[in-house]
Amino acid sequence: MINKLTSLFYRDKTLNKINQKIKLLGINANYDAVTFMNFRLCTSLILFLIILNFVNFGYIIAPILTYLYYIVLPNMYFNPKIKKREKELERNALYFFEILALSLESGNNLMNAIDSTSRSIDSELSLEFKEVIREVKYGKSLDESLDNLKYRIPSSAVNNIILNIKESNIFGNSIIDTLYNQIDYIREKIILESRAYIAKLPLKISIISVVFFIPLLLLLILGPVLLKYILGNLI
Repeated sequence: MINKLTSLFYRDKTLNKINQKIKLLGINANYDAVTFMNFRLCTSLILFLIILNFVNFGYIIAPILTYLYYIVLPNMYFNPKIKKREKELERNALYFFEILALSLESGNNLMNAIDSTSRSIDSELSLEFKEVIREVKYGKSLDESLDNLKYRIPSSAVNNIILNIKESNIFGNSIIDTLYNQIDYIREKIILESRAYIAKLPLKISIISVVFFIPLLLLLILGPVLLKYILGNLI
């Protein structure tokens, strides 16, 4: 009831954008756009009051910082979670779709192959396909359920496979070779991302060394000299 009343204060366009981000967090996301918008508004008001009362020139700084917080909060909150989930789903996809391909090779039809694969694997991606099976059992077509699934998947690579599965279901063509090709693509993508991350490590280590270790080393080297100088002046 409260959410229905407060939803009247927010634009439909804004609520739709937040809902799209929430969907990308998967079926386990246990809140909606209105709940997040209420949290956003309340925390913005609290931030405004704190800055206004406890910071010098708060009457100038408070509106600026509160506005910036209000604008960047959705991206600041959702984007890291979505990016993390994208990588997790791509790692899940390697094993999940390999098992799916093997199940299809053994003679199962597409629906049975998805069902048996999702029940035999415990992963984030298998949970999403279990939701697909549940929606089909409650009356939706497999194509409709796969369309809904794409809105919950932030990875374009995984969505390409879902699109291929849908086309296979519509036209009745074999998807096994396509699955293996897509698996190879995702595996190569993960390897390249890992190499890029490893390549950045020396730079990160250098920055940490400059910020923390070098000042500490200088303190250890110059500390006795400075201490001797200070004691000498005191004496």
